Amino acid sequence: MQIGIWIEDGAPLTQIVADVEDAARLGFARVWFGDIGTWNPLTLVTAVGARVPGIPFGTAVCVTWPQHPLALATQAVSTQAAVDGRLTLGIGPSHQVIVERKWGYRWERPGRHVEDYLTVLVPALAGAPVDVRTETVAASGTVSVPGAVPPPLLVAAHGPRLLRLAGERADGVITTWTGARGLAEHVVPAVTAAAAGRPAPQVVVGVVATLTHDPDAARAYVAERFAPAAGLPSYRRTLDREGLADPADTLLAGDEAALEKAVRRYADAGATEFELCAVGPAPERRRTLEFFGDLAGQLRA
Repeated sequence: MQIGIWIEDGAPLTQIVADVEDAARLGFARVWFGDIGTWNPLTLVTAVGARVPGIPFGTAVCVTWPQHPLALATQAVSTQAAVDGRLTLGIGPSHQVIVERKWGYRWERPGRHVEDYLTVLVPALAGAPVDVRTETVAASGTVSVPGAVPPPLLVAAHGPRLLRLAGERADGVITTWTGARGLAEHVVPAVTAAAAGRPAPQVVVGVVATLTHDPDAARAYVAERFAPAAGLPSYRRTLDREGLADPADTLLAGDEAALEKAVRRYADAGATEFELCAVGPAPERRRTLEFFGDLAGQLRA
């Protein structure tokens, strides 16, 4: 298992570049950007990748509803060419409250939507001609960017249908607010079974963590900051499956020994990448980054 890092992208470009350079120096395997209403994640990968060589990037995630799959394929393959093949494209449908309030789309049959979306996106990323008419999407055309290779494609998934699609149609899954037990008992078996006969799927799990002497304060902070996540249906089902009350119950908080033990549980559960989201006051967060950078090197050894 490798260790990547999710970098919050609500900062000026110069700061994000500095954060990515720091992640590369510390030894993280990959940098992940999300779509939180600030930078477009693929545009950000293109801009930062031109300034920071070597380190791979991923999107966690590009949202499907407001982007036609041919348009997303064009941008993704263009970004892939711009960063010399260092992109992993993570996609997901987001959540009903966001899709309907922010973009004004009707949240109908999200599983069907993602399946139809992949029917266009997968061949388009590979440069194959697309002529598709399904229940939710119509597309006809080809994406051709000289020198580009298709980026690996991951699907954000929690429920059975999207986990199946992540294994059958894509190169793996991104999941979050998932404990090691849920990963071992639910996520990994579903994706692995769906990927039978194909290359072993990537299993990327996003986890909030902090190296701290005050785990209770850290849990209180996460409970407050990420409280809305507990009310989103896909996350709620994931938490309920493991008997967890809210996102704070997934937090890894404690000393070096406790954190290393918890991270290795994710490796034993079948994660191929631990995607760190570091939290805490600045000095604490710095110690967290340094610890996980060292641990990343140990896991590679």
